[in-house]
Amino acid sequence: MADIFTVTQQALLGFDVELVEVERAPLGVLRVFIDRPGGVRIEDCEQVSHQLSHAFEVENIDYKRLEVSSPGVDRPLRRLADYVRFAGQRVEIRLHEAVDSRKVFTGILRVANPDAPVLSLDYEDQSGQQRTLPFSFDDVDRAHLDPVLDFKGKKR
Repeated sequence: MADIFTVTQQALLGFDVELVEVERAPLGVLRVFIDRPGGVRIEDCEQVSHQLSHAFEVENIDYKRLEVSSPGVDRPLRRLADYVRFAGQRVEIRLHEAVDSRKVFTGILRVANPDAPVLSLDYEDQSGQQRTLPFSFDDVDRAHLDPVLDFKGKKR
């Protein structure tokens, strides 16, 4: 069986969407997460679902149900390009190795020189002091957007 991520990527060439992730879930569910500048529309999900149904049939990829959706507000950051795209946003990163006895940091992602990215995170330490954590893409175990949501409709 072919690599599902690669088959999915190839099937989406020419679409104005970015493939974020493909995951198998229980009961034969195959989930495909897509993104695009300006956000994912329902029409995008419909078109991608239709295209992938045909591609997966040709490639004999077994699944019971296909789900295509946006990665959500807590979108994972998988590639270096994701870090560049979401510079200035609030993120949570988990490092492979602890820094000052911590592996998990939440703060504002900074990227200096997008052509040869130098990454850092502006965060608040336990004492309330503002700090900057320089890190490399290879230092990160996993990362995702971590927006502050206000469900009361009030602006902060």
